Amino acid sequence: MQKNLSDLTLSPAQVLQKLQELHGIIYLQDHGKPVIAFLPERYWLVQNESHYFKRQNNFSYQSIENQSPLDFIQLQHPPKNTHGFSGGWMGFIGYDYATQQSVSYPQHSQPAAYLGLYHSYLKYENHQWIFYSTEAKASEIYDLVVKKLTASFSQQIFKLETSCQAEWSKQQYNQNFQKIQEYIRAGDCYQINLTQKFSATAQGQLIATADAFWQLTNAPYAGYLKVDEFELLSCSPELFIEFHNNREIRTRPIKGTMPRFSDQSQDEISKQKLKDSEKDQAENLMIVDLLRNDLSVYAENGSVKTPKLFEIESFKQVHHMVSEIQATLTAETSPLHMLLTALPGGSITGAPKIRAMEIIEELEQKPRGAYCGSLGYFNLDGTGCWNILIRSIQKYQDELSIWAGGGITIASEEEAEYQECFDKVDAMLDLINTWYQT
Repeated sequence: MQKNLSDLTLSPAQVLQKLQELHGIIYLQDHGKPVIAFLPERYWLVQNESHYFKRQNNFSYQSIENQSPLDFIQLQHPPKNTHGFSGGWMGFIGYDYATQQSVSYPQHSQPAAYLGLYHSYLKYENHQWIFYSTEAKASEIYDLVVKKLTASFSQQIFKLETSCQAEWSKQQYNQNFQKIQEYIRAGDCYQINLTQKFSATAQGQLIATADAFWQLTNAPYAGYLKVDEFELLSCSPELFIEFHNNREIRTRPIKGTMPRFSDQSQDEISKQKLKDSEKDQAENLMIVDLLRNDLSVYAENGSVKTPKLFEIESFKQVHHMVSEIQATLTAETSPLHMLLTALPGGSITGAPKIRAMEIIEELEQKPRGAYCGSLGYFNLDGTGCWNILIRSIQKYQDELSIWAGGGITIASEEEAEYQECFDKVDAMLDLINTWYQT
């Protein structure tokens, strides 16, 4: 079923607010075309170290027999000639879930991973919203969605009860920076992606902030997900893996950051400084080498290529150094298996990856949650797109968190690395704190 909603002039965030009560509501910025899906046929959820498998029955969900995610999530349909999402699996894999084979974080009660099978969704194409559904009850779902979308608009309530602040003092950050330098000199690692948490107590729905954040960041891999009391708002600029229907894949790691300035000449100086930075090139190359090695495990011999190296891309708050790696998956490689085993991405761990994850767990001590995991989708033919969850906000019950960090190498300067954390999230912190009233 396909129906045009040509009279609907709502933004993605406004649509999401109106459809908040629909189970498993999720939004992805998919190649410039917003997609909003809802009411999954079935889903897999990891929470409190338990796996839950549920199936829909007349808009309610019933537990089904536990099984492995790879058996539950099937991607074996013939290829389609569509571009972007066309019905399939959407969700996120959190950093803590992705690292569980190597490190063990303290138990965190918020969802650690979620994937739902969606056959009904809205897509913004040719300047209008279009409803798609392949379900038997498509007409019933369409009527429900239209009823909610045409109801009078009521802005969701959201407020901070405490301002969003860094949990580490500068002294704590510096101590961890020096510890990493000791590990590097001892030969344990070459690079560690050290991050810190900014947190607040919040009430209401995080989706109420989405329009403001997406306008602030204009992020190419933006997204939103709500699972019960958990909300995830992505403003990510980074692609983890894109899967194409000819088994071609690509990844675009970000490593290297400089702030932007309103003065054009100053902004150009900052951009050129990043472009010429041997330190940032060295950091970027370490991660490129790590990811080339990661992809080679799943790729046809000789297919791993690096067509772009050290390119500078400008976003609203920062300039980033970005490289691109491409490969061709072997015929026997499952895209889902690759995603689950390739996570977490090398750009947000360090090198070598396993030792880097161990050092991160030791120094950060708190679970990252969804941060540095991945949000995205798989079509039923295995094509899809998955981001790296940076510049993202998590809210579970009344706890809100934003994380930021950067890669530490032997050439890193303590003050510059500390400042880089704030270059990345200062604008987001300023914005979220407008919802705090003393």
